[in-house]
Amino acid sequence: MAKAEYKDFKKPDEVRTFEKGKLELLNMGGGVIGLLTLEPGWRWSQHVKPIVKTLSCEAPHFQYQLSGKLHVSMDDGNEFETTKGQVAWVPTGHDAWVVGNEPVVLVDWSGATKYAKS
Repeated sequence: MAKAEYKDFKKPDEVRTFEKGKLELLNMGGGVIGLLTLEPGWRWSQHVKPIVKTLSCEAPHFQYQLSGKLHVSMDDGNEFETTKGQVAWVPTGHDAWVVGNEPVVLVDWSGATKYAKS
């Protein structure tokens, strides 16, 4: 029988920092949950691409947005923006950036294990 688990992002299992952002990870229930904080001026192609060395973001994201506005540009040309309270599925092959002066904070259930990891 599986045991119940609970954790707090105040004590993450792992923290990855990069210019204008950080990713806090919790390992639980056989999976990984990420809390991503992106500061104004952050852009994947400028601040994470040099770490992972891929043409576009290869981490798929299934995310719930807690704050800010995020612009996503897919490799296929589709573009959209997400804001506080929205849930988004963003498959591999994209760039993204913070719009405005409010940090973007996201809870990510998919893709966090490889995000910003060299």
